[in-house]
Amino acid sequence: MSDALINGLAGAGGGIIAQIITYPLQTVNARQQTERDLKKEKRKVGAIEQMCQVVKQEGWERLYGGLTPSLVGTAASQGVYYYFYQIFRNKAETAALQSQKKGIGDGSVGMLSSLVVAALSGCVNVLLTNPIWVVVTRMQTHTKISKKDHSNRLATTAPEETALPVIEPLSYGTSHVIQEVYDEAGLLGFWKGVFPTLIMVSNPSIQFMLYETMLKKLKKRRALSKQGNNGVTALEIFLLGALAKLGATVVTYPLLVVKSRLQAKQITTGDKRHHYKGTLDAILKMIRYEGFTGFYKGMNTKIIQSVLAAAVLFMVKEELVKGVRLLLIKDGINTMKRKPL
Repeated sequence: MSDALINGLAGAGGGIIAQIITYPLQTVNARQQTERDLKKEKRKVGAIEQMCQVVKQEGWERLYGGLTPSLVGTAASQGVYYYFYQIFRNKAETAALQSQKKGIGDGSVGMLSSLVVAALSGCVNVLLTNPIWVVVTRMQTHTKISKKDHSNRLATTAPEETALPVIEPLSYGTSHVIQEVYDEAGLLGFWKGVFPTLIMVSNPSIQFMLYETMLKKLKKRRALSKQGNNGVTALEIFLLGALAKLGATVVTYPLLVVKSRLQAKQITTGDKRHHYKGTLDAILKMIRYEGFTGFYKGMNTKIIQSVLAAAVLFMVKEELVKGVRLLLIKDGINTMKRKPL
């Protein structure tokens, strides 16, 4: 089994576990990012309070709306990302060793090379998995509203503020969303938000650059210590992953909000402030009607969710990689013992 395949499968497994643990926070965050009701904007609601509101008004299942396609998307994204990351990383390491033979560098992959490797892996991942995340965003931001509640809101809301969530059938499954997206924009509809998402490739690039830099320094410090042990514990991997994701999230969050706005169900009637034709149109309307603070809606929730998810992902991935390699080594030893002399 190749090293790239091991990392790809381990990344998929770690991503699934992290996704299940943090999914309610992700659902709440998606709703915060796409909230365009002017009355609701005036009253800030925390993540915990909003989770309680969802449970009370819509039921527990809405906190896990879109979980199935999300798990598929997480497994696919992490698997694709880590697979291509390892392939590009191997090529970068080979190039670094060749440069060392020519007297250039110390044979290790530098920060710039790590950034390029992560960016290339991220681009491949985005282009292949964007349709899944369009479906997930639609299901996360779908709100169950009765006709009675909808009528009351219309009666008590000013004309310019009538852009409310659209009444949807109670059965709002994956197939329903896929059909809805296709009816709205055809196949291209499944790549809505792909442009800001491609730019957001800088998020995992920054994340992995920070992670690998800190991990490398930690191992080097351990190697120079009296014990001479450069091993890293699961807890240390957890903390390094959390710090790396925190730094990356703060920098790229505005792009995430724009992506969510584009992928969520578009309001084609009523107030045009809530209908976005594309990335630039969304950015300009958000600046004009919401100000720059609109780009940071729900950032506190996202930081908690992202940091926790990344930390769990890194910890589980590293443990899975160690476990698989150990099993392969043991299997190899057993195979050698069974061979006749």
